[in-house]
Amino acid sequence: CDKAFSIKIHIESHTRTHTEEKPYQCKLCKKAYLQSSHLTKHMRIHTGEKPYPCSQCEKTFQIGDPYLCSYSGKAFSQNAYLKSHMKIHTKEKPYKCSQCDKVFSMNSHNKSHTRTHTAEKPYQCKLCETAYSQGSHLAKHIIIHTWEKPYKCSQCDKVKPLNANLKRHLRVHSGEKSYQCSHCNYSYRDSGDLGSHMRVHTKEKPYKCCHCDKAFTHSGTLKAHIRTHTR
Repeated sequence: CDKAFSIKIHIESHTRTHTEEKPYQCKLCKKAYLQSSHLTKHMRIHTGEKPYPCSQCEKTFQIGDPYLCSYSGKAFSQNAYLKSHMKIHTKEKPYKCSQCDKVFSMNSHNKSHTRTHTAEKPYQCKLCETAYSQGSHLAKHIIIHTWEKPYKCSQCDKVKPLNANLKRHLRVHSGEKSYQCSHCNYSYRDSGDLGSHMRVHTKEKPYKCCHCDKAFTHSGTLKAHIRTHTR
């Protein structure tokens, strides 16, 4: 293109935006990046490092955020992320699912949603056979292999790698079911379980078979059905 740069490494980095070459790959998962600085930021997901302190309180964060949203006050590390976020406020949804009528403000959300139809799980752990439909889910899973489990249950001997996992586990002991269905009396410990239950009322069947026209409310049912085609 017509862009010019004063420093060689800057043109090398820019050229990769055309070639889509991503030479900086995480050794713990499949994520790869155009720039080494992006890989450095990504690695903090695995290491838990939070080098950026808040100027107003004692909290620390994994990334510094110079790009500020004028609507919500949210901050982002890159201008491209801010532009994607702004679509939430402008209600712009240019990305349409090829399998259903849902539309999205971000292409990444559309791709993630599309995998609910195909049951595709492209993000596989290199340390075990577990695979996920989203990269963020794999990143959380990797912690099981790379970190100690610092969050111990006070009711039993179980330990969890994330505080959110421990909170979810504690509901097993307390019997708490804070996620209440708005259509009936059912309640659940986990928001994901409530989401699955809601399809009973909405009749939504987002998991479509790639071999025939059948669709299902749960991914597990789709997987069982797909096996009838591959026998």
